[in-house]
Amino acid sequence: VQLVESGGGLVQAGGSLRLSCVASGSIFIINDMGWYRQAPGKQRELVAHWSTGASTKYADSVKGRFTISRDNAKNTVYLQMNSLKPEDTAVYYCNADLRTAWYKEPTTYWGQGTQVTVSS
Repeated sequence: VQLVESGGGLVQAGGSLRLSCVASGSIFIINDMGWYRQAPGKQRELVAHWSTGASTKYADSVKGRFTISRDNAKNTVYLQMNSLKPEDTAVYYCNADLRTAWYKEPTTYWGQGTQVTVSS
């Protein structure tokens, strides 16, 4: 199983970016998917999460600016980021809680990360 993120880059404050994460490989079913970020010298933190049943959760710092969405047919999760701030600068990682077979327990997989840099 692989998770591959894309869409990161350099943007000015107030700008927008859209991140994508595609899960591929031997996948039976994907339960939850989410986005995390890690800034230099800081711990990885939750940004947005999409639970089974389309329940979403956001970090307080991004509410109203970021939107998570998911395309189940494409095994893809997106993160639309608007009104970006310099403090949003970090490596963004996606993760997925999934089963590789009906009889196996769910396992969490992580992508390699994509850099988002917001200049002031």
